[in-house]
Amino acid sequence: MGKGRTLEWAARASHLYGIPRRLIITSVGAFAKAVVTLFNTTTVHNGDNLLHLVRSRPPGVPLLTVSNHMSTLDDPLMWGFKDFPITDPKLARWVLAAEDICFKNTVLSYFFRLGKCIPVTRVGGIYQEHMNEALERLSDGEWLHTFPEGKVSQEDGPIRRLKWGTASLITRAPVTPIVLPIFHHGFHQVMPEDFLFGRRPPFPLINKHIKIIVGEPIEFDLPGLRKIALLESHNESEPRLGWPRIARHGLDEVAQRYLYSNISEKIQTVLESLRQYGNSISKQRD
Repeated sequence: MGKGRTLEWAARASHLYGIPRRLIITSVGAFAKAVVTLFNTTTVHNGDNLLHLVRSRPPGVPLLTVSNHMSTLDDPLMWGFKDFPITDPKLARWVLAAEDICFKNTVLSYFFRLGKCIPVTRVGGIYQEHMNEALERLSDGEWLHTFPEGKVSQEDGPIRRLKWGTASLITRAPVTPIVLPIFHHGFHQVMPEDFLFGRRPPFPLINKHIKIIVGEPIEFDLPGLRKIALLESHNESEPRLGWPRIARHGLDEVAQRYLYSNISEKIQTVLESLRQYGNSISKQRD
């Protein structure tokens, strides 16, 4: 929690009048569109849900998109489908990015900061400093994307148990974000982890089929869940990790664990239902 924020100044919209950010967002967006729409075949279901919330959600209301994680190129390729805006940095998402991959040195850190990436340490916990930065972006009414599975998995199987960081952001945000689930399939074939001698290919592969399925916003009864969590906190004796109390709602660490677990399970269930829907579409096509 005492660690400072990596190159936070480069992530500010005012940095060099916003010119470097616009160049990065536009060029990376063009790259994503080329890979997704020109060199591969992409089918998008319910994409208008995402486009509407990105462009015209109520002022001050944050958007939190959540998805499965099948390759190191899921982001930005997820946003490369037809009609998705790529030239306006204000509409671009913020995204949690693995510090050990995207922030290895100053040059990479600068590049990903310009691209509105927030570094997170995999074992840093939900109260690491950069999670507080993500919370600030939600507090500003921005759009944040997370991969709550926590790491890439190219196994074509059920959604794995989710980490609690996303749930903590939903709970701690001053204004509850709109939580929009997205399931995708095919990026693991575009950028396989084990392509040649256990390494990724130098460039995205072509002639693959990609599916992107956007769900409906997930509804959470947060007041009800908080009440149950407070009751549960009196019946638990698990060892504590020293999490700070959420003073606004009186939630101690045990109550937070209950709350984050329930929210995560609901997101996991919704993502799994989208995965199964995607499988049914594939079978109909075949």
